[in-house]
Amino acid sequence: MTKDKIHKDVIIIGAGVAGLTAALYAGRMNLNVLVLENGIIGGQIANAVSIENYPGFVSVSGKNLVSTLQTQAENFGAVIDEFDNIVKVSLNENSKIIETEEKIYTASVVIIASGMERKKLPLPEEKKFAGRGVHYCELCDGHMYQDKIIVVMGGGNAAVDAANFLTKYAKKLYLIHRSELRADEISQNKLRQNPKVEIKLQTEIKKLNGDKKLESIEIFDKNSGEVATLAVDGIFVNIGVVANTELFKNEIQISSSGRIIAGEDCRTNIDGVFAAGDVREKEIRQLTTATADGTTAALLAEKYLTKLKEVF
Repeated sequence: MTKDKIHKDVIIIGAGVAGLTAALYAGRMNLNVLVLENGIIGGQIANAVSIENYPGFVSVSGKNLVSTLQTQAENFGAVIDEFDNIVKVSLNENSKIIETEEKIYTASVVIIASGMERKKLPLPEEKKFAGRGVHYCELCDGHMYQDKIIVVMGGGNAAVDAANFLTKYAKKLYLIHRSELRADEISQNKLRQNPKVEIKLQTEIKKLNGDKKLESIEIFDKNSGEVATLAVDGIFVNIGVVANTELFKNEIQISSSGRIIAGEDCRTNIDGVFAAGDVREKEIRQLTTATADGTTAALLAEKYLTKLKEVF
């Protein structure tokens, strides 16, 4: 089957907060904008029950925040396609081609906002308890576990920082890791000094138990060889993240962490290609920084397009 070929001023890859913000701003500037999303609109944040650290809202669900952003972007003419998966990209200064399962697009500008995702808990019960005891965003969902028993799984800085954050809610908190902690000493010491906390190292989570929600976990102590059952209400998994850059690994500069190299101006090493949000190599990754990136990428994309028109 011959695929239709369509040209767009701007193609945005990813409909998370960064991508939707870029679409909103690009649409406001009367650009012809298409947003392509292989997964769900909104990305990881769409599943957050309550967000309390986004300016302008005392509390807002991820679903409602994403829905509002989507409506704003579409009101300014952006088209969002979440059903036509991208199969191939070709990026260079003169020709930018995005091939999906059904169409072939060319674009003057590409904004990559494909985001990242936390590595999933590698247990068969994960899907059953996702959002019902298994979580991946302590900032989004931690408040749900006020005076509850919480487990944090992981041993790096992100996991220990998450555990320190969650102690404000937990009645009891376990940090479980299969080897030794890799987090910095200051963060470790803060956690160890908290009377609510019990750290279990050389320990693996083997099974999740419960009916409609998580009720307990089975753990294996690698030193003693013993298996035990812990009553818990929620697990926050922090065993690493994966950048969604597989499509671009042969097209653009990517850091050793797998993220796209781009400065605070969101420009990559290819003219007319920008990176926004969590997929960009940067120190801080929050909803607010994602919206900032989306804004920056869109505004500079418009300037780039204006220069192109002046040349031709």
